[in-house]
Amino acid sequence: MTSFQLQSPNCPSLSVRSSPSTVQYRMPQTYKLTCNSSFTRLKMSIPSTPQTVLGCGMAAVDFLVAVDSFPKPDDKIRSTSFQVQGGGNAGNALTCAARLGLSPRIISKVGDDSQGKAILEEFEADGVDTSFMVVSKGGHSTFSYVVVDSQTKTRTCIYTPGYPPMIPEDLSKSNLSSALDDVRLVYFDGVLQEAELLSALVVAREAHQRNIPIVVDAESKRERVDDLLNLATYVVCSARFPQAWTGNPSVPDALVSVLLKLPNVKFVIVTLGEDGCMMLERSEADLQSEESDVKELFKKMKKSIDTDSTSATCISSDITQLHAKGIGTVSGRLLLGTAEKIPPSELVDTTGAGDAFIGAVLYALCTNMPPERMLTFASQVAGIGCRALGARAGLPHITDPRLRPLLVNDPQNMATLL
Repeated sequence: MTSFQLQSPNCPSLSVRSSPSTVQYRMPQTYKLTCNSSFTRLKMSIPSTPQTVLGCGMAAVDFLVAVDSFPKPDDKIRSTSFQVQGGGNAGNALTCAARLGLSPRIISKVGDDSQGKAILEEFEADGVDTSFMVVSKGGHSTFSYVVVDSQTKTRTCIYTPGYPPMIPEDLSKSNLSSALDDVRLVYFDGVLQEAELLSALVVAREAHQRNIPIVVDAESKRERVDDLLNLATYVVCSARFPQAWTGNPSVPDALVSVLLKLPNVKFVIVTLGEDGCMMLERSEADLQSEESDVKELFKKMKKSIDTDSTSATCISSDITQLHAKGIGTVSGRLLLGTAEKIPPSELVDTTGAGDAFIGAVLYALCTNMPPERMLTFASQVAGIGCRALGARAGLPHITDPRLRPLLVNDPQNMATLL
């Protein structure tokens, strides 16, 4: 019989002593957090040297307009607001990671035009290392037009790729070696074109040889994406990817299939917009437990979600043998994360929400967050970003008070443990 339990946003590994009560939150070696039971004193040390992540993917400029409602053919309407800001999956995710306290580097290509200059300047202002960016003489940079419908809370993107695209020859062996020095994680976004995927594979193979974990953002089924996925340690994908890539009818079944097809992957996450996210985490434990049908488990877990909660939450199954009919069985556990319920008056734009989620996952992996907290944290970061126009304007910094309950021990939750 399978059981599952609710995990609060504050679920660290804790050691508890009585009288005087002290709770210690076990974090990576660069962090230490203690709190006395009086809840009047809190100590936190931040790492003096932020952990480095390398990202490879799109860097762009977004031209964003908000309108009362999306225009009909041949309509002429007036925008309610307009912004120009940086965009692109990798650019957004790494900007998010930088604001959360990591030290990101990016490998991408821009033109030597005004847009390319703006892309580089914005990265540098946010603390993203552009030393390994390629600037094309006479080329043009990637840009997108984004129309945000204020009535339906949807956005429409019209994307123009940069030219010329990045090719493997753009990155010398010495630059590649330097780009990977002291890197904790390497991240690849899911919108790379074929030529750019060839360049990404060069980076991924070198990272794999160095035993650097690889995070792949899988957005759509395309040629050579499989080659990148075969090198992945972690996969985060869009709602439509798992079923399209595996040919399985349901998301839970498809996630089992993903782990069976990619034996080196430790977990796969699918983001589901306002419906939250789902994660299948592999376990190396040699279990003798009975098999659980993954679809039935998903249905049971979904019924246990607190639908009245407005905050992001996460529930987890026990580690068990998860079976998908006609596909196979994998040892692991299923996790369901809910999205924050943002009041309509605060919801502005969902552009880049998935990129913010991934940026937060990068931070969570670098700081060894447990999966339950990682999903809640990433959903919270993404939700905060939806309160401003564009992918980057609303991205929070690590000091944002809305993130504090997920980064330190909440006294209310601690009190229940003492």
